[in-house]
Amino acid sequence: MNLLHLDSSILGDASASRQLSRAVVEAWGVVAPNAQVTYRDLASDAISHLSAASLVAAGTPAELRDAAQKHEAELAERTLEEFIAADAIVIGAPMYNFTIPTQLKAWIDRIAVAGKTFRYTESGPVGLAGGKKVVIVSTAGGLHAGQPSGQAHEDYLVYVLNFLGIEEIEIVRAEGLSYGEAPRAEALNGAGQRIAELFVAA
Repeated sequence: MNLLHLDSSILGDASASRQLSRAVVEAWGVVAPNAQVTYRDLASDAISHLSAASLVAAGTPAELRDAAQKHEAELAERTLEEFIAADAIVIGAPMYNFTIPTQLKAWIDRIAVAGKTFRYTESGPVGLAGGKKVVIVSTAGGLHAGQPSGQAHEDYLVYVLNFLGIEEIEIVRAEGLSYGEAPRAEALNGAGQRIAELFVAA
């Protein structure tokens, strides 16, 4: 099994999403000891945002690309290949200003590629990346799950993954992390229990 582990928090070791995503990967490794893990830190090794330069690089024949275009094209290809090759994905997704980090959005823009991970048909879009298992590690300072304020966070991630054909999605959630020490500890403990539940019978 190929497991892709993504972190997007900018908080380093102080990050709750990093702590929990690591716990998910470790738990997955117990039930799938032969898993090959690919790790990508989207904060410290950020993927450039989709831009006109990205489109120009993709549309330029390989032999005609300059150094910047070559780097851009190789980055896009490598990111997409990692995603396609993954059987399982763990996504660390903290909430920043009611949405996902821009670093995570930049990754999504590289893996949502028409003709590769989805296609349009006369009857509508069809996802081409099905068969993957995904665990979203969702963290937030406030309480947003099931609320309008959470639509650009968890709901958005689930929608995009569904669009790409991925249906098997689990969420490990820790909310209210900024409400004080006791609520934070309770939220992290609850998330830990959720991780145990996901893998106890795997």
